[in-house]
Amino acid sequence: MDNMTQTLLVEGNDDRFLIYALCEKFNVKETFKVEDCQGLDNIIIGFPIRLKGDGEIKTIGIVVDADVNIQSRWRQIRDVLVNSNLYADIPEECPSDGLILLPINPDDIKVGVWIMPNNRSNGMLEDFATFLIPKDDSLLPEVDKVLTDIETRKLNRYNPTHHSKARIHTWLAWQKDPGTPLGWAVTKKYLSATPPICQDFVNWLNALYN
Repeated sequence: MDNMTQTLLVEGNDDRFLIYALCEKFNVKETFKVEDCQGLDNIIIGFPIRLKGDGEIKTIGIVVDADVNIQSRWRQIRDVLVNSNLYADIPEECPSDGLILLPINPDDIKVGVWIMPNNRSNGMLEDFATFLIPKDDSLLPEVDKVLTDIETRKLNRYNPTHHSKARIHTWLAWQKDPGTPLGWAVTKKYLSATPPICQDFVNWLNALYN
């Protein structure tokens, strides 16, 4: 299949470029298009319509953030899959290595779901990216000290639920090229670790699209 018949829906450009960078790093064949849906709501609202298909798309994957309640996020997605009546044996929980479902009718759409960061815990893309910081990195503990200090003194202007965003972007601000976006941070090898969760995500992409 080519990337005109397979698509991956993501919440934003950071997701899009990080995934493309990981594909390059791990030699994942780009047989799919990564589509920036400009927000979670647009993915969830448009998902039922996309599953009905247009005769051309054969595979749809979605990558969404768990945010503060992974169970709630999974229920949102599972309800769409159940109500579509296109799939059997939809699990009660998202598999830890990501969901891949074949349709009952082989002419319908194959679907995959990955809930950031790891299908098991609350969090978001930025938590996943933080896993890619080398374990011996000396700057991350300093970032944590700063964030703890300003949060203790209530000087932070970000919502506490966005702590992980502040954490990774502060760390990136202290690199050789300050403020490097997540995708480029992989390309420049600032983010260079390969923890199991990273390999799990790459395996999911390959199983879904290749």
